[in-house]
Amino acid sequence: MKFFKKHWSSLLFVVVVILLILPPTRLPIQIFINKIIAFSPSEISQDDRESLTDYEWYMKNADGKTVNFENSEDKIILINYWATWCAPCIAEMPDLQKLYGDYKDKVDFYFVTSDSQDLVRPFLKKRNLDIPVYYLLSEPPKGLQSQKLPTTFLINPEGEIVIKKTGAANWNSATVRHTIDKIYSKNL
Repeated sequence: MKFFKKHWSSLLFVVVVILLILPPTRLPIQIFINKIIAFSPSEISQDDRESLTDYEWYMKNADGKTVNFENSEDKIILINYWATWCAPCIAEMPDLQKLYGDYKDKVDFYFVTSDSQDLVRPFLKKRNLDIPVYYLLSEPPKGLQSQKLPTTFLINPEGEIVIKKTGAANWNSATVRHTIDKIYSKNL
């Protein structure tokens, strides 16, 4: 008993490491940790914003129809690159779902994945997500390319990247909602 009292923190550390090694417990722990450390993304200052010059980008939607990103030019756009196996992506999905539910009439949402539809459909159903998923058919325009997951962009109607965030974030925060509301009211 003395041994456990003296070394409880070391034993706890060993248990956590073992749980992170085991596949059935690794992903839930990673998701939990990412939810804890996810903060609200911040706006890029006006002087440091990149602007899109090209909107030509083709994707396939969940129904298999080809969609041209040019249809979203002059609109508020949120693009999220994600994958079904990505713990930070899964951690931020509930917040993105809430944001999509409240802003789908004001913002064009693109949840872009390279996973197959056979993986995506059950993933969305299991998590009660009804987000619009897109699959790449061509390379994204310069400025919207990313090799890291998740990466999310918020773009105003002028084509400026207002927010760019790599890693899990709280997308349902008051800060993000205020930013979208401010962009929307400016462009009424």
